Amino acid sequence: MRAAHLLPIAGSSDGAVLPELDAALRARLDALCAEGWTIFEQFDAEVRDRRFHPFVAADYDAVLTALIAQRGAGLRFLEWGSASGIITIMADLLGYDACGIELDESLVQTARDLATRFHSGARFVAGSFLPTGYAFGPSDSDSRTGWVGSGPSGYLQLGRALDDFDVVFGYPWGGGEPMMLDLMRCYGRADALLLLYGVDDGVKAYRGLNRTGP
Repeated sequence: MRAAHLLPIAGSSDGAVLPELDAALRARLDALCAEGWTIFEQFDAEVRDRRFHPFVAADYDAVLTALIAQRGAGLRFLEWGSASGIITIMADLLGYDACGIELDESLVQTARDLATRFHSGARFVAGSFLPTGYAFGPSDSDSRTGWVGSGPSGYLQLGRALDDFDVVFGYPWGGGEPMMLDLMRCYGRADALLLLYGVDDGVKAYRGLNRTGP
């Protein structure tokens, strides 16, 4: 098995200065992020205050910094659990070929509507971001995958496999990071980049996670 390589990400969520962008693009991204917080606050009040739901908004500025640092021509981007679609649309506006997989169909529709309003070509499908047949169960701890939910895998509908993507983003619940790392080891491409957001650590980047042997 290849060792995971943790890469530095420029900037942080604590007053980081974001890289320079074209003024028009910066304005679109700022408007998108503001809309994202409005959507989440409404969702929090109408849904999460009444029942458990795993959708929690990430620090959009921190994720934006990471996406800018890693962008390149023609890179394919996938968001695991794309929720309202803000980060996937953000990636699309930055030039990525961006897709999101989300289990909650109502949030998929929210994301599609938002993409239309922001003239984004980001694609969203309803389903699980776990490939068919994948199971995570380390022998020395609980699997901590309950927050992922269950449903048909979204990759068939997307028409792409996990190893088709150059950059993958995820925001795991507490204890969920090992599962996402294992998922990339099992199904991701060896040179793909995995970006994981955490409240305490900001965005961490990993490369070299593909499992190449038993």
